[in-house]
Amino acid sequence: MNELLDLEFMSDDSLAGFRLRRLELYNWGTFDKHIWTLNLDCRNILLTGDIGSGKTTLVDAVTTLLVPAQRISYNKAAGADMKERTLRSYVLGHYKSERNELSGAAKPVSLRDQNGYSVILGVFHNAGYGQTITIAQVFWIKDQQGQPARFYAGAGRELSISNDFSKFGPEIGMLKKRLRSAGAEVFDSFPPYGAWFRRRFGIENEQALELFHQTVSMKSVGNLTDFVRSHMLEPLDMESRIKALVTHFDDLNQAHEAVLKAKRQMALLAPLIADCRSHAELSSHGEQLRACREALKTYFASLKIDLLEKRIASLSEEWERQNAQVLRLEELRNAQRKQESEIKSSIAENGGQCIEQLAGEILQKEDEYNRRRDKAKRFTGLAGSLGMPVPAS
Repeated sequence: MNELLDLEFMSDDSLAGFRLRRLELYNWGTFDKHIWTLNLDCRNILLTGDIGSGKTTLVDAVTTLLVPAQRISYNKAAGADMKERTLRSYVLGHYKSERNELSGAAKPVSLRDQNGYSVILGVFHNAGYGQTITIAQVFWIKDQQGQPARFYAGAGRELSISNDFSKFGPEIGMLKKRLRSAGAEVFDSFPPYGAWFRRRFGIENEQALELFHQTVSMKSVGNLTDFVRSHMLEPLDMESRIKALVTHFDDLNQAHEAVLKAKRQMALLAPLIADCRSHAELSSHGEQLRACREALKTYFASLKIDLLEKRIASLSEEWERQNAQVLRLEELRNAQRKQESEIKSSIAENGGQCIEQLAGEILQKEDEYNRRRDKAKRFTGLAGSLGMPVPAS
C-alpha cells in the first residue's frame, strides 16, 4: 500500500511554499566549462561581489527559467542597456569586446564556440509537503546569426546537470530521449512548460511572474501608482467589456422578444393544436375499427375452418362406407369372373368348340345370303327395264 503523503506543514513558516534549493549553470555567460552550483537550501541569501563577478548573470539565469523570452530584459539589474546582453551572448560566453583597428568596429570575444551547449537548472523544494520540482532549459547554437535554439524540461524529482544533462551523445535529440525515458517532461516551447511548472508551484496567473521579473532586478521605483497599475494589476479593457455588455444586453433583449413572439404564436396555434389532437384521436379510433374489421376475416375464417373440418370428417366417414361397398362389389365381381371362367371351361369341355365353328359358318352364310339377295334385286330391276320375264324362284 502506498504511504499517505504527510500534509502537515513545518513549524517554520519562513520555508512555506516552493523555494529555490539549488541553482546549477553550465556554459552560461562567464560560468564556463564546469558545472557551477549555487546552494540556497531553500533560504534567503545575500549575493555580493565586485562589478563583473557574475551577480547579474545568476539573476538573469533565474529569470530565464521562469519568464518567457519575449519579456526578458537581460542585465537590467546592473542598470545597463537592454541590448548589452542577449541570450546569444550568454550561451557563447561573451566577456569583452575587441575593436578592429582598420574598421573601428567592436567585436565581442566569446569563451565558447558554436559546437557546445548550455544548461540552466533549478531545483525547488516545498518543505511543508516534502515535494521537489526540477525545471531546466538547454540551449545550443543552431543558426550562426540567429538566437540559440532551446528546449525545456521539468520533473517531479531532483535532477542535476552532471547526472541527467551530460554524456548523452553527439546530438541534442538523444538528450531529449534520455530525459523522457527517465520520466521527465520535455517541451519545445515556453507556454506548455510555463503552464506545467505554474500548476505545480500553485501560481494561478502569469501576472505573478511578470511582477517577479520587474522586482527581481528593480533598482528604484519612480511612480509607485504606475508601477502597481502596470505590473501588479491585471490590465482591464473596459471598452471591450462595455461593448460586450451592450452586445449581451442586445442578445438578451432579442431573446426576450423572441420568447414573447413565441408565446403569441403558441396562443394563435392553440385551436389548431386542439383540432390536431382531435384528429389524432379520431384517426386512432378509426385505425382501431379498421383493425377490428381486418380481424373479422380471421374470425370468420376460423369458423369456416371448423365447419370444413366437420365436413371433411363426415366425407371421410362416407368415403370409408363407399370404399367398403366398392371392396364388397370387387369381391363379388372377382367371384363372378371366376364363375364365368369355370362356365367357359365347361362349355369348351362339352363341345363348345363346334358351337363356335357353327356360329362362324352362320355368319358366313348370312353374308352370302345378303350378297345374293342384292344381286337378285339388281337382276329383277334390269329385267324389268328390258321387259324380260322374271323367274319366280
